[in-house]
Amino acid sequence: MNKKQAIATPSRTKEILEKFHLRAKKSLGQNFIIDTNILENIVRAGSVDKETTVIEIGPGIGALTEQIAKQAKEVFAFEIDGRLIPVLEDTLVDYSNITILHEDILKVDFEKFQKDHLTDLKRLVVIANLPYYITTPIVMHLIESSLPIEQMILMMQKEVAERLEAKPSTKEYGSLSIAIQAYMDVDIAFTVPRTVFMPQPNIESAIVRLKALDESPLQVKDESLFFKIMRASFAQRRKTIWNNLRRELDDKGKETLLREAFENSGIDPSRRGESLSIEDFGKLADALYDFGLRDF
Repeated sequence: MNKKQAIATPSRTKEILEKFHLRAKKSLGQNFIIDTNILENIVRAGSVDKETTVIEIGPGIGALTEQIAKQAKEVFAFEIDGRLIPVLEDTLVDYSNITILHEDILKVDFEKFQKDHLTDLKRLVVIANLPYYITTPIVMHLIESSLPIEQMILMMQKEVAERLEAKPSTKEYGSLSIAIQAYMDVDIAFTVPRTVFMPQPNIESAIVRLKALDESPLQVKDESLFFKIMRASFAQRRKTIWNNLRRELDDKGKETLLREAFENSGIDPSRRGESLSIEDFGKLADALYDFGLRDF
């Protein structure tokens, strides 16, 4: 296998950037990791082995891809930045188990991808270093896909990681916490110091492990309605769920029905959204559904 110095070292990273006349692209949130220990820990967090197929998002110059490929059965690396495709083809040339795809992960037809590439799948893990500005859309896109993802190991802004993991009645808890925890078990595996990046970012980073739940706590009559009322309940965090939902009603004459739905659910309308669990929102959503209040 590759006998060259690991990509994730200061000297090799500088050499690659100079060779291809590259600079980190701020608009894509690019920062290159220059510490192999961190990368090995990321791969370990996903329990990657020779039966594991990995989808990597944003391989950059291939530092993490290289470490994944050493342990995995196969790696599919999705890179949106066209400048980096020839770089990856060069830095990862010695690895026969890597497929580089010049695609925007948010536009990938996962059904077709699965049919074309995952016919002999035993275990699927997603590993990604996500720019903070697009973390949520990518995570939700993956959750809503048809892919049989066992777990995701994601590097992201520490602040976003804390929101994903947050529990009710904390300031970090919100619609994002619920949207993720409805489908995945969330834990922060470890934090990543700024010093392992080139250039060093202004934000703290963390590695989050998302594991697919065997059974979702979200058992409701209308999932779309659940998410509508959940988002509406957090529209103005300092307001009660009553005030937030009342504000969203398309017909103010339905306030009596809204009050009856609250009574039927057993949820106190004077509570704030941040105090409600997924199950609480589920009870409220089902009560609204039963009372015909579905147009939030």
